Amino acid sequence: MKKIYFIRHAKAVDEGEGSDFERDISERGKKDLALMCDRIKKHEVRADTIFASPAKRCAKTAQKLAEAVKFKKKIKFKDELYGAQTHELLAFIREFDDKFQSVFVIAHNDAITEICELLSDAAIGNIPTCGIFCVEFDGSFKEIKEHGAKALFFDYPKKHKK
Repeated sequence: MKKIYFIRHAKAVDEGEGSDFERDISERGKKDLALMCDRIKKHEVRADTIFASPAKRCAKTAQKLAEAVKFKKKIKFKDELYGAQTHELLAFIREFDDKFQSVFVIAHNDAITEICELLSDAAIGNIPTCGIFCVEFDGSFKEIKEHGAKALFFDYPKKHKK
């Protein structure tokens, strides 16, 4: 069974100075990211490869998650994940090497939420910042079909706040 962990970047600072691409993680985002790193460590999540948007907030999210799961290889920063539409994200996934069993994709909304709903049978509405949605399926990445994956879990920071 193959697993894809779709992860939305940690909360970024408000838009203002500089470009959207260079927006950093906010203080709340740093706390949320630490919480989610603890969560995936606790559940012994592993990644065979990590793909991330090169936008600053995604890159930093990817680096922290990689540390949390003891990922020793190089994160693959892919320009096409910044601003990707759902159909582009689906085409990107279908190009994954089948030697991978567990893949992290760290990117942006709206495509992250939409691809999760497209591939699974879940209606989630919105993956909040730092949210992780995992799907599992049999077969090849190139043959993944709409609603052909099973939602394994959906976790996000506010789920754990009182």
